Amino acid sequence: MAAPRAASPRRRPRLLLPLLLPLLLPAPSDGLGHSAELAFAVEPSDDVAVPGQPVMLGCRVEGTPPVRISWRKNGVELPESTHSTLLANGSLMIHHFRLDPGGSLSDEGDYECVAQNRFGLVVSRKARIQAATMSDFHVHPQAAVGEEGGVARFQCQIHGLPKPLITWEKNRVPIDTDNERYTLLPKGVLQITGLRAEDSGVFYCVASNIASVRVSHGARLTVSGSGSGAYKEPTILVGPENLTLTVHQTAVLECVATGNPRPIVSWSRLDGRPIGVEGIQVLGTGNLIISDVTVQHSGVYVCAANRPGTRVRRTAQGRLVVQAPAEFVQHPQSISRPAGTTAMFTCQAQGEPPPHVTWLKNGQVLGPGGHVRLKNNNSTLTISGIGPEDEAIYQCVAENSAGSSQASARLTVLWAEGLPGPPLNVRAVSVSSTEVRVSWNEPLVNTKEIIGYVLHIRKAADPPELEYQEAVSKSTFQHLVSDLEPSTAYSFYIKAYTPRGASSASTPTLASTLGEAPAPPPLSVRVLGSSSLQLLWEPWPRLAQHEGGFKLFYRPASKASFTGPILLPGTVSSYNLSRLDPTAVYEVKLLAYNQHGDGNATVRFVSLRGASERTALSPPCDCRKEEATNQTSTTGIVIGIHIGVTCIIFCVLFLLFGQRGRVLLCKDVENQLSPPQGPRSQRDPGILALNGAGRAERGRLGRDEKRVDVKELEQLFPLAGAAGQADPRPNPRPTDPAAPGLCEETQFSMLPLQGFGLLEEMTSEAKAPCAGSAAVPLPQDAGPGLPSDGQVAWPSMAPVAQPALSGQ
Repeated sequence: MAAPRAASPRRRPRLLLPLLLPLLLPAPSDGLGHSAELAFAVEPSDDVAVPGQPVMLGCRVEGTPPVRISWRKNGVELPESTHSTLLANGSLMIHHFRLDPGGSLSDEGDYECVAQNRFGLVVSRKARIQAATMSDFHVHPQAAVGEEGGVARFQCQIHGLPKPLITWEKNRVPIDTDNERYTLLPKGVLQITGLRAEDSGVFYCVASNIASVRVSHGARLTVSGSGSGAYKEPTILVGPENLTLTVHQTAVLECVATGNPRPIVSWSRLDGRPIGVEGIQVLGTGNLIISDVTVQHSGVYVCAANRPGTRVRRTAQGRLVVQAPAEFVQHPQSISRPAGTTAMFTCQAQGEPPPHVTWLKNGQVLGPGGHVRLKNNNSTLTISGIGPEDEAIYQCVAENSAGSSQASARLTVLWAEGLPGPPLNVRAVSVSSTEVRVSWNEPLVNTKEIIGYVLHIRKAADPPELEYQEAVSKSTFQHLVSDLEPSTAYSFYIKAYTPRGASSASTPTLASTLGEAPAPPPLSVRVLGSSSLQLLWEPWPRLAQHEGGFKLFYRPASKASFTGPILLPGTVSSYNLSRLDPTAVYEVKLLAYNQHGDGNATVRFVSLRGASERTALSPPCDCRKEEATNQTSTTGIVIGIHIGVTCIIFCVLFLLFGQRGRVLLCKDVENQLSPPQGPRSQRDPGILALNGAGRAERGRLGRDEKRVDVKELEQLFPLAGAAGQADPRPNPRPTDPAAPGLCEETQFSMLPLQGFGLLEEMTSEAKAPCAGSAAVPLPQDAGPGLPSDGQVAWPSMAPVAQPALSGQ
């Protein structure tokens, strides 16, 4: 089975278009402004009408005549009738406004002005017309009693359209608004400070608008004698409320505080920003008025009542939210584009809350689909492969809870005469898992001027903007598309190009690449204990989509048959093997499969011998001197420190000399332990595999005839790798068995394992660390070049634990 090809990144399209388009048409005309040859000079606005009274909705259009104007109510075109008249300038006059709650005859609703000429159609912003109303009072003023010099407050609440104007009467006489002790707030609050006996009386709230006038119940104010003058803590009777307003309105943040002495009222923002001075005033004794609010005024405002001369204070807070209708930062621009190319409109709007953008084509809502794409929160409209049917006026409509706005632009499609027709009989046939052959016939008409073809390619599941192209010469009617993904559906269509323009697109055709078996999965192995392993790999969720998964096999390297397969789903990324032989070397094999078959396997060799031996080893050199827990004298501590320092220095020196001696012996060990250099046919295949012999001469492991990985064997048996990487410089070989400074820690032996030799580093368990030098007996057949007595002195060094094979 051929090795699967890894998925290659999407290639940069090999485009002929940059070379062809300069020859096709003159540069397109951009920047016709956002008038689009048809635009609104005046749009209708929201209004409140009185039943029975006339209503005028303004509309004036500028554009290339003739221009036809009509009106829509709630999205439905208004028929001509005697009830309303379309004026010459485009405005709509409703002679007698009707209010029919829940009925079809009511004139309440959303109105749009519609204008159309030969270039297209545009729709104005929506204007909401509502009937003037006045409800009953929701809150009537309540009777109050106050002391002279104190504070009294009355409040009423009523809803109406337009917002009612609130005034107050005392004993049926309008109160004197010039009296600075009387504060009238627009939201229907009357505050009286510095109460006097003459303030006693009955107060009425009067609400009026164009719909009606209403008077509340009376509320009596009784002013008693002067207060005792005793100290009173500052108290906030009424704090600011949460408000939601639209830009340019007025915000009234109320704060009424009492106390003795009278507290000082101050305002601040919770975020620490300054409130500012422009348009800011304090009304009465502590009410904050912000005129002509903007979005920057939004925030949490804190009212504080401070006792004069002290830090004693009380606070209350309220949130102000200022909304802003949608307005355009960037208008769409009218453009002209050649047929078959891509047109793009950009429209950016701002507002609070952020506006939602909708696109219209000749007054109809335009959604994504086909060759139309919307991106960047609908702020970018892209139309690919444009044709005559895409020529229209496009509108960007931005709308939020505070209002709406619209802007328009025109798309002109440039179309040359005598262009060829679309290529015919487009066919696509899968050749392999990464290639598809596309063929076609030339167009029926106007083929003499064809200078080439452009093949458009994309995954069937991808959006059109991910399409790429490949150019083909004019004399070629087939093309091999390569570097595709296996088992994937692709869409193809083709266009013919001439110096004057491109043909229309051919009919798209679909083809799927052939499937293939999966690639070998990356596999790593962790030793969990003396008899358990953990296998790790990356999950492949796509295997489950193609009826696939993983197959796991394992066996001791000395045995011929595998245990398995263990079938695992494609979403699994690990598996534990337990109850293994602690003294064995294991071969682990993992492969991925799908409906096309099994892929190549990843093979790992791992030894558990190191994990079992590591627990039996004593520390290489314990240089810490432990003192008895009860010995606390100064002399004992000093002696312990001296012993510890001496031991550390001793160990460092022995490690340095031991490492140096081992490097010097590496070359000799290789010479002594290398096999005899006989003819090729007489060499031990295991030795060849261990020492990196040619691929054809390596031994075979098991009846599956898997090749042994040299790097993995070197990890299993470190000295084999070390011997193969000895320093090539000539080194003197120590021959004195009693050489000073050497201590016996390690012995080497040849261990047979089913047909190949393993050079293994065995660690001494009985010898104490750093015990001096000793003669180590070696096998008599270990190789030529050894001393006649079969002994050699080895440099002192710390035991090295056998590493388990890892798949990293």
